[in-house]
Amino acid sequence: MKNFAIIGVGGYIAPRHLKAIKETGNKLVAAVDPNDSVGILDQYSYESRFFREFERFDRHIEKLRRKSEEERVHYVSICSPNYLHDAHIRFALRVGADAICEKPLVINPWNIDPLVELEKESGRKVYTILQLRIHPALIALREKILSNKKQSKHEVVLSYITSRGNWYLNSWKGDISRSGGVATNIGIHFFDLLIWFFGNVQNSEVHISDPTKASGYMELDRATVKWFLSINRADLPPVAVQNNKPTYRSITIDGSEVEFSEGFTDLHTALYKDILDGKGFGIEDARPSIELVHQIRNSTPIGKTSTSHPFLHL
Repeated sequence: MKNFAIIGVGGYIAPRHLKAIKETGNKLVAAVDPNDSVGILDQYSYESRFFREFERFDRHIEKLRRKSEEERVHYVSICSPNYLHDAHIRFALRVGADAICEKPLVINPWNIDPLVELEKESGRKVYTILQLRIHPALIALREKILSNKKQSKHEVVLSYITSRGNWYLNSWKGDISRSGGVATNIGIHFFDLLIWFFGNVQNSEVHISDPTKASGYMELDRATVKWFLSINRADLPPVAVQNNKPTYRSITIDGSEVEFSEGFTDLHTALYKDILDGKGFGIEDARPSIELVHQIRNSTPIGKTSTSHPFLHL
């Protein structure tokens, strides 16, 4: 049994990590969040220490580290806002723990190499959550794509609209310096998936970009991709509106829809099992998508073109 601590336990994604810690037979010993609406902890641990101040959390983890191997924290799960990931990974390594960090691992590419160096210095590992890579249907699809000797590039259309209310832009998620913007915050796992499927980015352009949406076109080694991401419910297509669905997610490859709406329930638990077995995804796995979303974030939109996503032509 390993000891876990979690940073950002009051956040949206934390329950998946709490569930994974419990289902893999491990122990949550400490949690921290500036917000105290964390009654969910009772579903997973009555004994876990909870802190609102990071400084007190830090002191507690250090105290456990100095006690014994049995009491120290072995893993720190990081579910904090994107801009804090880098600092919290560094904290985990400093206290002698492996880090398990939600996407994006970091916002800016120049933070990657120092983490690689800190891994080597500390002897600990940094893991990231790339759960789409272990989805059974997507693994099978990747194998099919890689076995296809198609001479021309695949044509991919990615559409993702996930409705968010006014709170979104008034939270850290609406601050591009803290979230990385829409392409980073809601799009990075899709970009990682496409790079995993089709290879390195050869060219990328941004057609539109504002606080609620972004769209563009890119060429990968084995595919061209038209992509559209939005948190604005006004962008939902008629099929979603008619079915009263607040989210629309679609990936087509050469005109055929990729079906992966099921099978998400236990992906975090499966990833935790891999990590505990000494596998899992690390820093280098995350690098290409982080570099891509940084480029997208810092590109000047060129407007609608012939290669734009179909939604821009409506």
